[in-house]
Amino acid sequence: MFHKMLVAIDDTDIGRHVFDEALYVAKKTGAVMMLLHVVSPFDDKYPNPVYIEPYSFYPTLHTEAVKNYMGQWELLKQEGIEFLRLLCDRAVSEGVTIEFTQNSGDPGRMICDVARNWEADLIMLGRRGRRGLSEFFLGSVSNYVLHHAPCSVLTVQGAIDVITETPQEAEVTVT
Repeated sequence: MFHKMLVAIDDTDIGRHVFDEALYVAKKTGAVMMLLHVVSPFDDKYPNPVYIEPYSFYPTLHTEAVKNYMGQWELLKQEGIEFLRLLCDRAVSEGVTIEFTQNSGDPGRMICDVARNWEADLIMLGRRGRRGLSEFFLGSVSNYVLHHAPCSVLTVQGAIDVITETPQEAEVTVT
């Protein structure tokens, strides 16, 4: 079945849900897991290099602004590593062989590159359910991976909340 599973996650509810599902699959199949966290400029947490308070709109001209930006970048990377270590500890305690890596770049391309280089049998990742203009402008990592992956891909849908306003109308919100 599966021997090497690449699990692409982030520190969100969907990311934790993907990890739970991957842990279940790894325990059932005896697969080795690799957790991958990609630090991306498209992430909401990514520091903005154009404007960093309280210094200037041009951080390259001001040493303090550059230092502040680099400090924020290092903090973001460190938070990702700590998140991965916590998940690895949990997997090890449940008897799963696991490793992790954190890379920077475009998430879709990075996931496919790591899967190819690590020779993964399966990629697991979350799907936020972006549609329309949101998907057009922001892209869809899961869609990119489905079309470019060197192996099988399992997407895990994020939780869907149903909010009913009247019996005839229902609004579906993907989180």
